[in-house]
Amino acid sequence: MKNQRHSNTSEGILCDEVSVYYGLNEKIAKQFEDLEQDIKDKVPLFAHSNTIEALEFPEPLKTHIDPSVALQARKGRALNRVSMMIKPRAITAFIGPSGCGKSTFLRCFNRMNDLIDGAYVSGHIDIDGQDVNAPTTDVVALRQRVGMVFQKPNPFPKSIYENVAYGPRIHGLCRNKGELNDRVEQALKRAGLWAEVSDRLREPGLGLSGGQQQRLCIARAIATEPEVLLMDEPCSALDPIATNTIEALIGDLAKRFTIIIVTHSMAQAQRVSTDTAFFYKGDLVEMAPTARLFSAPAEERTKEYLRGSFG
Repeated sequence: MKNQRHSNTSEGILCDEVSVYYGLNEKIAKQFEDLEQDIKDKVPLFAHSNTIEALEFPEPLKTHIDPSVALQARKGRALNRVSMMIKPRAITAFIGPSGCGKSTFLRCFNRMNDLIDGAYVSGHIDIDGQDVNAPTTDVVALRQRVGMVFQKPNPFPKSIYENVAYGPRIHGLCRNKGELNDRVEQALKRAGLWAEVSDRLREPGLGLSGGQQQRLCIARAIATEPEVLLMDEPCSALDPIATNTIEALIGDLAKRFTIIIVTHSMAQAQRVSTDTAFFYKGDLVEMAPTARLFSAPAEERTKEYLRGSFG
């Protein structure tokens, strides 16, 4: 992926059989996936069982790979062949119990899993027809196109101004100081923070309140004009008032950006998202328009989760 600009993700984001393994040799993971694909139609139990300990491995697998290594592969797989289409300029929420794979999947969109030792990702994620996982992908350019806001506010130990100016400056997006000033102001306005900080831009970003710090991080993420904005539980560390402010901001940002949000709050997913995907034990169980998924889920596991039976 070259360092080129696109106005928006006009075609949406297509995810095709994305899997993530942790703590496994890449060669073994690939071998395991190839063998699993070969036999999954013939041995449905192997392809679909979630009870790893009770699984009996078929002869084709035993012939090519040690069963103990195969068990390790199944246990180390955090995400299991996830496929979905994410609509452009919409808000897609990922829900599910802790450890279900939703944050792991979120990190696939900007290759953040690359930073984790022993992580191996397979499958395809196409943004406007460009495969995120292709060997030729420019990861720096990708992260310019796909911004991210983390669970806890994490401003740089710099001034408010420098926090927002950092991205445009390192990516060479502004020709002069005036353009940079304008971009910082625009980002802070979109994040709903300009009115509160315009007279103290040179003060430390870490001196802001928690809610203000998170909006500063959002301003920093959108200052590079990304196409996609990833949000990993952006309100989990905030009080209710700050949460309401961030949720209103998310709705406004969706007019310009494709937003994917991970949340543990089903109420938040209902309030802010247009579509919701439910994950469980590394599987995408169900994805549907938010109103329909919460009012009439198609899958029994989704119904049980929404009833509070687990998670």
